[in-house]
Amino acid sequence: MSQALQAVRGMNDILPDETPLWERFEDTVRAWLKSYGYRNIRMPLVEPTPLFRRAIGEATDIVEKEMYSFVDELNGEHLTLRPEGTASCVRAVVQHNLLYGGPQRLWYSGPMFRHERPQKGRYRQFHQIGVEALGLAGPDIDAEHLLMCARLWDDLGISGVRLHLNSLGSRAERHRHREALVAYLQEHRDALDEDSRRRLVTNPLRVLDSKNPAMQALIEGAPRMLDYLGDESAAHFEGVQAVLRGAGIPFRIDPRLVRGLDYYNLTVSEWVTDRLGAQGTVCGGGRYDGLVELVGGKPAPACGFAMGVERLVALMREAGVADAGEALDVYLVHQGAAADAFAFTVAERLRDHGFSVLHHAGPGGFKAQMKRADASGAAVAVIIGDDEAAAGEASVKALREERPQTRAPLDALPAALSDILYGERTD
Repeated sequence: MSQALQAVRGMNDILPDETPLWERFEDTVRAWLKSYGYRNIRMPLVEPTPLFRRAIGEATDIVEKEMYSFVDELNGEHLTLRPEGTASCVRAVVQHNLLYGGPQRLWYSGPMFRHERPQKGRYRQFHQIGVEALGLAGPDIDAEHLLMCARLWDDLGISGVRLHLNSLGSRAERHRHREALVAYLQEHRDALDEDSRRRLVTNPLRVLDSKNPAMQALIEGAPRMLDYLGDESAAHFEGVQAVLRGAGIPFRIDPRLVRGLDYYNLTVSEWVTDRLGAQGTVCGGGRYDGLVELVGGKPAPACGFAMGVERLVALMREAGVADAGEALDVYLVHQGAAADAFAFTVAERLRDHGFSVLHHAGPGGFKAQMKRADASGAAVAVIIGDDEAAAGEASVKALREERPQTRAPLDALPAALSDILYGERTD
């Protein structure tokens, strides 16, 4: 016997007992986004590799080590499974000239792919909800995104998620900060770990994001980006904070918050928690005003954020949030040649009236089928034998409460079920 095949490491099955909580999350998110006027956009899973190299940055960990890239053997095109959604969304906006009609508030969802070391909360295939606002330059839209997130945590029933904020300023301001940072790190080169020495050459800002405990004192003494902000950038950042203070949203200014993608400028943010171990960031984003032009469009401001679905579902589960699984209404029990044929008519008629029906399939006598009906979680068993089929009727038995079993003609069956399920009779 050949060995059973397994899923690719870090790419997980989400089983039927788990999906109701995912569905509750997804339903909540769709309603939340609609309430803010954001529209759904859907991009391919596979994009040209140059899109991510250009947008994310050649010297980032994602591009250097984590992308699933390959060459299409049919035409030699270099392709990549998307590691994040912002670059794809901006590419779609530019390609289809969506900004011609004015600013766009968009959202997307789906799997992303990064070749990382799998661990709790971090997988090679993971799911994100992404929210992007393009064509809007002021701090008000940055603040709206943060207010949106605060509302979502409440809608999802989770707590203990904290907001960290920073500003990366303009390109010129980052350049001045980078020069000072490189000079500082060069002075302390002997104290840098191997990864930080590499980043010192390729992407020194990322040294500030090191999680190495031995590096933290050195990082704490490094030049702060906030000290290099000009008046305009500082005013933008203060504008974001003013809205948050007015809304009563607590936040912490984190001068070491840099995010892992090169396209960010001005406001950057992360929502973090202590409840998921080392993988504490559940949502992050910021402003990326240069990305539209970088992808090939006319210069346009933009900002957005993305959240990790697996991590938020884990927080919901940890908080004891009930799933959205709706109990099955009817298990349809039937036996006999005439009953088997009539059962299809009954099942479809009940579905026409909005009932969920699990139609028994396969062999099994009435006793065995009733055991399955009880195990299914259905509220009612609708029972059809050849006698019922000949009369155009069905027997109705409540499975979750003490009620006498009744019998009803097909036309009266929906009302009989409503009486049990909802305590009322409706035709």
